[in-house]
Amino acid sequence: MTCPDKPGQLINWFVCSLCIPRVLRLWSIRRPRTRRNLLLGTACALYLGFLVSQVGHVSPQHRRAPEKGPRQNLDAAGTPFLELPLDGTLAPPENQGNGTTLQPNVVYITLRSKRSKPANIRGTVKPKRRKKYPLASLTQETWTKPASQPQGLAGAADADVHGNSHNEEADKGWGRPWILAQRPDLQLPRTSESNIRIYSESAPSWLSKEDIRGMRLLADSAIGDIQELPSQTGARLLVLEGNSKNKWPSCGTSPCGLLKRPLDMSEVFAFHLDRILGLNRTLPSVSRKSEFIQDGHPCPVILWDSSLSPTDNGSHSSVSLTWGAYQQLLKQKCWQNGRAPKGEWGCTEVHHHEWSKMALFDFLLQIYHRLDVNCCGFRPRKEDACGQKGVKRKCDNQDTMELTHIVQRKHDPRHLVFIDNKGFFDRSEDNLNFKLLEGIKEFPESAVSVLKSQHLREKLLQSLFLDKVYWESQGGRQGIEKLIDVIEQRAKILLTYINAHGAKVLPMNQ
Repeated sequence: MTCPDKPGQLINWFVCSLCIPRVLRLWSIRRPRTRRNLLLGTACALYLGFLVSQVGHVSPQHRRAPEKGPRQNLDAAGTPFLELPLDGTLAPPENQGNGTTLQPNVVYITLRSKRSKPANIRGTVKPKRRKKYPLASLTQETWTKPASQPQGLAGAADADVHGNSHNEEADKGWGRPWILAQRPDLQLPRTSESNIRIYSESAPSWLSKEDIRGMRLLADSAIGDIQELPSQTGARLLVLEGNSKNKWPSCGTSPCGLLKRPLDMSEVFAFHLDRILGLNRTLPSVSRKSEFIQDGHPCPVILWDSSLSPTDNGSHSSVSLTWGAYQQLLKQKCWQNGRAPKGEWGCTEVHHHEWSKMALFDFLLQIYHRLDVNCCGFRPRKEDACGQKGVKRKCDNQDTMELTHIVQRKHDPRHLVFIDNKGFFDRSEDNLNFKLLEGIKEFPESAVSVLKSQHLREKLLQSLFLDKVYWESQGGRQGIEKLIDVIEQRAKILLTYINAHGAKVLPMNQ
């Protein structure tokens, strides 16, 4: 006889071992039956009868033959439930045959999405190189170089946004700009929907009515002419349809926009960032694409401003300054609090606060060509102008280094105009150019308050969404968010720098 292996069988075995000998003793031994023996024997007989009755009785669950197929699971109450497939699909409930259905137990799993760190980001995506067809084939007419340029372009063209050296490889495929004389078929058909999207009752508060009008002009106006500019970047001038009298700074009788390369798309981001920070020093910029320009790739277009002061062809600046002279005038705080500077201070007409605004703006976007044209404050890459082969970095004597693209307006020499605002979003945090902040002891309160408010992302999303072509060219919200990630991280670094150096935060509303 084998030893029982379950608790219930063990109990039955123990009771039987006690009862059976007593029953046999009652029936085999002839002696008087006492009441005690009679009761005990009766109880044992009843228990044995109960055991015999259970021998042939088997539960239907144990009598059922094992089913082929996947095994069912049981919950704590013994009720079977369906396994949830890993692919997220769920079969319909099974019919039980009695009018009811077996409902599965569903477990809801929430996966917390982890935001990936910003990857190596370029401000724009380099367009694919496609076979270029002559522009004459589009119009079936001869294209010729411009005999002359509109009045007002001679001095400012090189200063235009526009004249520092760039990577030659990036310039390939931009093509030689030509001009088509007054062709009506050059105009684009007007569309009922503007490329500047404003779905609320008013535009964001940081954009003025003039900004919105300028953006709509650049994005939606028909193009009447394309003119070449004498600059190394191959920038072109779009003559837009419309009368510029009392409306727009013009390059003749019509408003104009400066058309740049697809790789300069960060100019559009720079415009919106400038307005959100309350600096208001850039020119309105939008993204625009056309079938006869760069195979339809989006390009930045900046509103042409003929009121800019004439610039030097070497430095592309209306203010001639070396790095040493710049550091000296920062110490003198020229024109601050309305006091006139002394002659020996070496001040220019530019107000002291303008340098603080420019340094903050350039640091966030890592624009180096104004204050660090030789790339002495960071490790340049081959994409940077000073990282190209054959370019010698002159970082031994910084005091003689000349500042570039420092431009004012003719009628307003106290304030700067930020031009050529190509930023770099793929500069790593351990390679940021802190030389741009050297000598700056005060920062604009309006800009710093925005950086501290934690609303920079929200405002940039609202503002950049207005430009439909730019939004789509950067990959929609997902692409825009990656660019904002970079700016937010640089903003945190800048705020840490301000606190660590004890710099003052002042209102600069002059």
